[in-house]
Amino acid sequence: MAADMPVRRSVTLESIPSALGPSCRDILAALEARGFSQDDLFAVHLALEEAFLNAVKHGNRMDPAKKVTIDYTVDQEKVEIRMTDEGPGFDPSRIPDPRVGPNLYRPEGRGLLLIRSYMHTVEYSAQGNSLRMIRCKSPPAAKS
Repeated sequence: MAADMPVRRSVTLESIPSALGPSCRDILAALEARGFSQDDLFAVHLALEEAFLNAVKHGNRMDPAKKVTIDYTVDQEKVEIRMTDEGPGFDPSRIPDPRVGPNLYRPEGRGLLLIRSYMHTVEYSAQGNSLRMIRCKSPPAAKS
C-alpha cells in the first residue's frame, strides 16, 4: 500500500490489555510510513495505550466477553482514532484533575490527562463509552 494513500481500518479486540499490541504496531507503522516524527509516534503510542487500558479496565471492567472497537484513519496530515467499549460510559468532566491538591496522591485521571496532553483533539461521545482523538503532523494553531 502506497504511503500517500490513507489507511482506514476497524478492528475489534478482546478486553485484555495485551490485545492492543498488533493494532498499535500497525497504526505506528502507518504513521512512520507517512513521515510522522518520533514525537508523534510516541504521543500516539502513549495515548492509544492509555485509552485502550481505560476501555478494558474501566469501560468493560475486564469482562472477557466484552470487546473494544478501534476505528482509525491515517493520512499524510493526521491520525484519527475512535475507540469504543461496551461499558456504560462515564462523564469525563467528573474525573478530578490529578495535578491538584489531594488528587496528586490518587491514581484516577492520569491516563485522561496524558491523552489530552499528547493528542490535539480529544472528544467523548455523549454516553462516554467512545473516545475520538486526533494527532496532526503539524499541530493546529492555538486558539486565543
